Amino acid sequence: MNNKPDLSLLLRDNALQGKSIVITGGGTGLGKSMATTFLKLGARVLITSRKEEVLQKTCEELRQATGGTIEYAVCDVRIMEQVEATLAKAEALIGPVNVWLNNAAGNFISPTERLSHRAFDTIIDIVLKGTYNSTLAAGKHWIANNRTGVFLNIVTTYSWTGSAYVVPSACAKAGVLALTRSLAVEWAKYGIRSVAIAPGPFPTAGAWSRLFPENISKKIDPLSRIPLKRFGEHEELGNLASFLISDFASYINGEVITIDGGEWLQGAGEFNNLEHIPAPMWDEIERMVRGKKSAE
Repeated sequence: MNNKPDLSLLLRDNALQGKSIVITGGGTGLGKSMATTFLKLGARVLITSRKEEVLQKTCEELRQATGGTIEYAVCDVRIMEQVEATLAKAEALIGPVNVWLNNAAGNFISPTERLSHRAFDTIIDIVLKGTYNSTLAAGKHWIANNRTGVFLNIVTTYSWTGSAYVVPSACAKAGVLALTRSLAVEWAKYGIRSVAIAPGPFPTAGAWSRLFPENISKKIDPLSRIPLKRFGEHEELGNLASFLISDFASYINGEVITIDGGEWLQGAGEFNNLEHIPAPMWDEIERMVRGKKSAE
């Protein structure tokens, strides 16, 4: 059965007209996909990462594909001065920034006892420190200039459950989720919304193979954990992100939207693994249950 959806833009043409958006980690993967959708909907976009060559290539590709306005800034989100410089550059190139998408991340799979404190630092600094650096820089700027804005943070479903073997990422993403919900309340009085998306598997070149190298993917089939039995399409994430940052979602604040085909619920339900029981065995179980009730 082909479950691949027929995808197009969810919102009307120019639904993001007037939005100036900064996307950290926007040169590749999910950041690039969301940038593509934003541009198609009329937004102006500035993408950041530490790799200028990648940023240049992505900007050229997306300008040609969408005809939209996209610029870049080389930025290490772990360094506050670079984040502040990126904000200034964005305002000069794409106009007053009113949306900041915290997407830059790092992760690796490892037993925690194999990790050094430096390995923890690497992930925590990119994911959590990078997010609060960006949030403080943009948020203080908006407040000082009496401007409204939206923060969209990319988290994970294990932000609230935790997860073995990706403990630094789980710790960092939980912090980002707490930041999202806390500032949704504290900064709402300034007209600043904070929302988050928790994506499930959306395979991307490079990142996916690093998380699931061939010797691991042979033993653990990520697709088997998803009730819908398919991975996410990048356009689906782009449409969701576009809605959340748009004026159509102006009453959504502090919420995290999961888009994972039901994956985390599959793992959370105590008896969900019973789906592997074949039909004849259910007949036997039913006879046993009915027999027990008759005896009682």
